[in-house]
Amino acid sequence: MDELTDLFRRAADVAAAHRATLDSRPVVSAEGVEDVAARVGGDLQSGPTPPTVVLEELVSGFGDGLVATPGPRFFGFVIGGALPAASAADLVATGWDQCAFNAVLSPAAAAAERVAGGWLKVLLGLPATASVGFVTGAQGANTVGLAAARQHVLAQVGWDVGRDGLAGAPHVRVVASRERHATIDRALRLLGVGTATVEEVASDDNGAIDVGDLAVILAREDPGPTIVCLQAGNVNTGACDPLREATELARGHGAWVHVDGAFGLWAAASARTAHLVDGIELADSWSCDGHKWLNVPYDCGFAICAQPAVHAGALSYTAAYLTGQGGPTPGLGDLVPESSRRARGFAVWAALRELGRDGVSDLVDRCCALARRFADGLSAGGAVVVNDVVLNQVLVDFGSDARNDAVVEGVQREGTCWLGATTWHGRRLMRISVSNWSTTEVDIDRSVAAVLRVAAGVAA
Repeated sequence: MDELTDLFRRAADVAAAHRATLDSRPVVSAEGVEDVAARVGGDLQSGPTPPTVVLEELVSGFGDGLVATPGPRFFGFVIGGALPAASAADLVATGWDQCAFNAVLSPAAAAAERVAGGWLKVLLGLPATASVGFVTGAQGANTVGLAAARQHVLAQVGWDVGRDGLAGAPHVRVVASRERHATIDRALRLLGVGTATVEEVASDDNGAIDVGDLAVILAREDPGPTIVCLQAGNVNTGACDPLREATELARGHGAWVHVDGAFGLWAAASARTAHLVDGIELADSWSCDGHKWLNVPYDCGFAICAQPAVHAGALSYTAAYLTGQGGPTPGLGDLVPESSRRARGFAVWAALRELGRDGVSDLVDRCCALARRFADGLSAGGAVVVNDVVLNQVLVDFGSDARNDAVVEGVQREGTCWLGATTWHGRRLMRISVSNWSTTEVDIDRSVAAVLRVAAGVAA
């Protein structure tokens, strides 16, 4: 017991020491993958190694290959850095080593997901009766939501896709914005629906779906099995589709409405941004990420469905040996693709307890304000902000595609902050995402100065 306690304490000390350096260290990794692999690789030895030695080898071997993604100046993707309470809860959850498949395997894990899922629905303005599956992230959540959609729309015309598959099935229409996230397309591939079936809807200048064009496309065919994919939070601009108008229109055609709200769904948690997702509660299914704006550890997302029976019908399975499955109420494993999975609910519960409703709202508000500060600072320095900064996303132009890529590459090497590039409306642009709970105005100002300093050294 003493040896195990010392080992776990050492691991916690390593994790805490890493977090303590995030504000002062370069965001970029000190080494590349080949450097790290050369140090930690080689042939696997034949005999065992003491756990204390393994831990020290882990720290010394991999430490210089870490990127400061949990830190306050990582703006490359829409990902946060895990909150203190959430991180601690995840450490404990690893020690508890619970399999969150059903309540028999872990009543604690089941309770955590039930309570945290209920809190999430309140924060996000979703129906209290909706089911919540704790998945790996937005990809998993979109796949689950579209699986439920496929199940339902085909059942409405008398086809059991779970039993009979898609061969010979009625055609399923998938209507989605041309600005949809790529995880929608991958989910359609995984589900056998295919990407060629997507009927693309035009979008406005900031990336929100054009409801007039949606009406035209839906009217092209008679009502039948139809899935409409909407979006809360464009991955480049942060724009949200006009959800109320688009959902009511889709409803008139008997469509299932799925909302990809990986990060934008969190806009509902703040009074200042809730108008951007007005009507969100009218949809049939939603995807949302925990390791984005909620700032919980990887990997964590939420597949939420307004019809729990449909949700479970698309995902659940039973077997004679599976004690605790098959009851009248969907279990944890009935709502997600995995059976053997870690108990994600503990960290989500801890994050929500740490923040409270006001804290989540403040987190959203601060990130939005900091994104605008970033945009204003770069504009004052001569750059052009391309998008309407409605949430936490900023697109920046330094004059040409080549120069934009060069500035991004230079900023990544310089190390003060880390951000990426994207292609938007045919142009290569700098893309900035502000999602971390620990980011401050000082971090933004330091980052703005670094970006402008690098840009000054790149020829126009």
